[in-house]
Amino acid sequence: MAIKSFNRDSAAPNCEVNMTPLIDVSLVLVVMLILATPLAFESRIDVNGAAKTGRQAEVEKKSERIEIIIESDENVRVNQTQVPRAALQSALMPLLEAGVDHGVFVGCEPGVSHGTFVDVLDQAKQSGATEIAVFDL
Repeated sequence: MAIKSFNRDSAAPNCEVNMTPLIDVSLVLVVMLILATPLAFESRIDVNGAAKTGRQAEVEKKSERIEIIIESDENVRVNQTQVPRAALQSALMPLLEAGVDHGVFVGCEPGVSHGTFVDVLDQAKQSGATEIAVFDL
């Protein structure tokens, strides 16, 4: 096997810069800029157009819970206040007329008759309650 010997004077080292990766990266950047330029000019929000088509937000009513517990055929509790069943409408009217969206929750002690329970529901409805829910004690 022959050993080749290099003479320093005969072969000069290859000191050229490889331009291919530099050109590839530059072309990719140019293409990205060409594609992104129209998006920068066309992506905007037309605030005046949105204001013309918008509408006024509805004012939400505060909600307050009114709790009625039927203790016996003659007595009920309205928000922890003892009230005779005959005066239930007069006790509910001021609470319901306060301009607040009320949810009326009706609970019943065991042993109270079905007719009493239905009568309390009717009185709450006649007093102006729009939403009535029944819960178990």
